[in-house]
Amino acid sequence: MPALPTAILFDLDDTILSAYRRPEAAWLAVADELAELIAPLTPEAVAAAVSRQAVAFWADAERHRIWRQKLGDARRQIVSCALSGLAAETRTAVSSGAAVRLADRFTAYRDEQMHVFPGAYDTLDALRSAGVRLALITNGDGPGQRAKVERFDLARRFDHVQIEGEAGFGKPEPEAYRHALAALDVEPAETWMVGDNLEWEVAAPQRLGIYAIWHDHAASGLPPGSAVRPDRIITALPQLLEDHRA
Repeated sequence: MPALPTAILFDLDDTILSAYRRPEAAWLAVADELAELIAPLTPEAVAAAVSRQAVAFWADAERHRIWRQKLGDARRQIVSCALSGLAAETRTAVSSGAAVRLADRFTAYRDEQMHVFPGAYDTLDALRSAGVRLALITNGDGPGQRAKVERFDLARRFDHVQIEGEAGFGKPEPEAYRHALAALDVEPAETWMVGDNLEWEVAAPQRLGIYAIWHDHAASGLPPGSAVRPDRIITALPQLLEDHRA
């Protein structure tokens, strides 16, 4: 285990914040709430169809890059396609406006359920106390991500906060990491990157010489056949400090 680095770059969603975990369960909860609206389709059928459509939608890298700053609109499109497909399969039509209401309720539900991972604040504060320079690098739209930073009192815990919608670039673009390194006045070799996305927070920074730590918050292990090999895997942020306490 290397000594604590000069700087650490942190992802936000599903690294510091529990934000988008278990999407299938979230869609089912929302579909249950709006069961009368989607009848005669069942919540289970709708949740499954929307989850499948979402996976297909976000699997396209270029689409992901374009739509990740317009999550609300993307969700409306995903739900609309899923409901249209179900209607064609079952010859059953749902009420007008169901797609918009379902998608918008999902967005609100996600916001309501969002919280800071246990130990995140203490870990960040301990790292700052140890003199480690910290940067937050998050993709997404400026207003939405900035609202999370303020809501969860994160700005004061970082030397640099970088939001894709404000900066004009995001992960996995090399400029996203290089800009943060320059802001902290550090080199890749003296920096860690911590995040939950194997491409954005592991493979991409590794190509620049950054030590990459995968936050496997679900403790699920690497996907079978994964070509990405993190330098370290943690399941909770306090583990960053475990081997460095006196």
